[in-house]
Amino acid sequence: MLDELIELLADIQHLIWSHWMRYLFSVCEKQPDGTYMIPVGLVERWQRQMQMQYDELSEEEKSSDRNEAMKIITFFRIKLSG
Repeated sequence: MLDELIELLADIQHLIWSHWMRYLFSVCEKQPDGTYMIPVGLVERWQRQMQMQYDELSEEEKSSDRNEAMKIITFFRIKLSG
């Protein structure tokens, strides 16, 4: 049972990470040498957000996190019902 839970959590974690990486590359600027540059506005926003607790976020930021939480719930509903 624990092994199954670990696999489910690893599966959703990989999906979350993959989604984030696709988004990150989509908002960054590819450089001629193949590296990517994160725009300064995003760096500043993400640095601010990572220093905050959830309850300190704006309602818009909380809404984004809630939407991601719903994706996790949906994932588990599908995996556990199938």
